[in-house]
Amino acid sequence: MKRLSDHTDVQLTELFTLGDIDAFEEIYNRYWLKLYSAAYKRIKERATAQEIVQDFFTSFWINREQVKIQTSLQGYLFTSIKYLVLNYKRAQAVRNSYAEILLMVNNSFDNSTEENYNYKELLERVETEVNQLPPKCRNVFELSRKQYKTNKEIAQLMGISEKTVENHLTKALRYLRVNLNSLLLLTFLFLRR
Repeated sequence: MKRLSDHTDVQLTELFTLGDIDAFEEIYNRYWLKLYSAAYKRIKERATAQEIVQDFFTSFWINREQVKIQTSLQGYLFTSIKYLVLNYKRAQAVRNSYAEILLMVNNSFDNSTEENYNYKELLERVETEVNQLPPKCRNVFELSRKQYKTNKEIAQLMGISEKTVENHLTKALRYLRVNLNSLLLLTFLFLRR
């Protein structure tokens, strides 16, 4: 391994874009902890922060020929991590929203026969609405909500980007929220009588 610790970020960037693995390792060693700290500060989950930074560096190396660093290397790295964290938080918010709806529905029913029947009817209606989604959107939604796959896993399974996965989930949840809102309202009003 070449000794690159005395190289500037600009020099490392030039070597990196030419495919120099030693330059990549120096960038990794120089910035990993700082990037992890930045991610951890925003999400407060060690494993998730580590995963985000590791995934970033993997993608950074794989896509090195397409990487265009317009500003400083440090600025590029921190901006990339910031957006990855924001994407993670957005995906978590969608998951949490869905979980809250299910929890509200589950908590609103006890074990009485009538309520069990209504609950089954509601689940059937949710399933009917899910089946109305476009095929790719429905597939992404079911992988996420029924098989508990992460956005990254879904992207790899379907051969699409994580951003596309997020877009499909957002679209699906928006559709379900609009189409099931009236049903949930009626269900809650019925249960209060």
